[in-house]
Amino acid sequence: MSYNNDWNFMKLVKDIEKTSINQSGVTDKDAEEAFKTILKWIGENPEREGLKETPKRVVKAFKEYFSGYHQDANKALSKTFGDVDGYDDMVLEKNISFESHCEHHMAPIIGVIHIAYIPNKKVVGLSKLARTVEVFAKRLQTQERLNMQIAKTLMNGLEAKGVAVTIDASHQCMTMRGIKKEKATTLTNYFLGTFKEDLSLQNRYLKHIGK
Repeated sequence: MSYNNDWNFMKLVKDIEKTSINQSGVTDKDAEEAFKTILKWIGENPEREGLKETPKRVVKAFKEYFSGYHQDANKALSKTFGDVDGYDDMVLEKNISFESHCEHHMAPIIGVIHIAYIPNKKVVGLSKLARTVEVFAKRLQTQERLNMQIAKTLMNGLEAKGVAVTIDASHQCMTMRGIKKEKATTLTNYFLGTFKEDLSLQNRYLKHIGK
């Protein structure tokens, strides 16, 4: 991301931090008390020196982890460029790193996302593709839903001829707990428009991303 995008993201996080109560009516204090309860539940003493500020720090961290609930993905795509000199071939952005959390165990999902689209007389700044990823990744997710949300938002927001999105990620709910397969990764693809209809285009995309 560019410096401006990083600055805008941190400003959003700080704005959220200033809000002591969210739409559900749950305050920061309520959340901190909940984390104190969890510390007691695991057998810890939330009043000991190293943990006194932990509930407050965790609440602050959660505001960053889940800041996507306060963002509109369509807003990031509202500014496009129509002067593309007739370019109508694939636009591909590879290896967009992301971190999310699974909705089943709230464990981290860490990986990369590849995005391609076929423009329809307009393109969007490349950083906006990464911004779209961030909006949806910073929510509780399943990989399948994340894949579809990104693809459908780009297809509709850009009025593109086609969109392809691939996610390759490690799920810590599988690598750190349960079956504990440390090297396991999950790959999902979602194709819309020409990428779904034209297998040669789809294969060209997959070759470009090394899949």
